[in-house]
Amino acid sequence: MPRSVNSVASRARRKKILKETRGNFLSRRNVWTVAKNTYEKGLTYAYRDRKTKKRNFRALWITRINAAARQHGMNYSQFMGKLAAQNVGLNRKVLADLAMNNPQAFEAIVNSVK
Repeated sequence: MPRSVNSVASRARRKKILKETRGNFLSRRNVWTVAKNTYEKGLTYAYRDRKTKKRNFRALWITRINAAARQHGMNYSQFMGKLAAQNVGLNRKVLADLAMNNPQAFEAIVNSVK
């Protein structure tokens, strides 16, 4: 009995991954085994960095809030503690945006919690 292989499906599978690795350097885009490894590693990095991105943005927001709060005589810890005590429902993302783009509104929030 002759050997039967589904070369159509195999080629389609390979084409799909080679299409995803377009734009990579040298053999990382067109040599099947190298491209497959590149693709799988890229998926790993993407999964990991979706978590890291959240961490990085939170750190950025905290830095911006701290810098803006210090201009008004408070540090980040005191400011957030007083916000929590007064049940102000603004998250760090909104506070950082106010601190950067609307300093008057941020100053009003700082004065209301002092």
